[in-house]
Amino acid sequence: MQRPVIGVIGNSYLINDQYPAHAAGTMNCEAVARVSGGLPLIVPSDPDHITVDDLMATCDGFVFTGGRPNVHPEEYGEAETPAHGTFDRCRDRIALPLIRACVDAGLPILGICRGFQEVNVAMGGTLHPEIRDLEGRDNHRMPDGSLEEKFAMRHEVTFTEGGPFAKLMGRAKVMTNSLHGQGIKTAGDRIVVDGWAPDGTPEATYIKDAKGFTLSVQWHPEYQADKDAVSRPLFAAFGDAARAYRAER
Repeated sequence: MQRPVIGVIGNSYLINDQYPAHAAGTMNCEAVARVSGGLPLIVPSDPDHITVDDLMATCDGFVFTGGRPNVHPEEYGEAETPAHGTFDRCRDRIALPLIRACVDAGLPILGICRGFQEVNVAMGGTLHPEIRDLEGRDNHRMPDGSLEEKFAMRHEVTFTEGGPFAKLMGRAKVMTNSLHGQGIKTAGDRIVVDGWAPDGTPEATYIKDAKGFTLSVQWHPEYQADKDAVSRPLFAAFGDAARAYRAER
């Protein structure tokens, strides 16, 4: 059987502050290829180039990746402030309707960091612009240092007993990295928070009664996914779902 085609949602960048490019992290493609067993296809997230229908006709699953730009607060009914950071409006206009279409069709999706936040917003939820400014919350932002130090394990995530994440991981608590500034304020329609950081920050979600795979995480499981005991089952289960979707259609 041909490998399932996995759309890896890209971000807009300027190379050397001049040359515009669409790109996705190598780690995301490695995780898809090595652990999910899929064929990674980087998606240029710009509605001038692609449509949701085109993408759904081409791909058997989507990874909504992390990225420096944040979802624009206009997408969840709030005004822009300096705390909201930078934006990628083209990605907003592709990713949000694509998530809703995938949920309706049962096409597998995996949300990571910004992608985790996109899934919540796509389903009607809202975001805090800066978690570390909230009383009682920790600083979840990327630390300084080498790549290994940036992606080092930072805190526990506790899953709901008997929930899909606990079943998938075979345990109720895992250690994860932490490289995000924003986070869920209110959960969207049908969004079930299934895992939390020690300070109460939502870290794992799924969509209630969805026909397909809809797990999303606030951390970055793509880092050394083939070696990490938490990342491996997540990407493997996503790959299984994508293969099943491809076989059915």
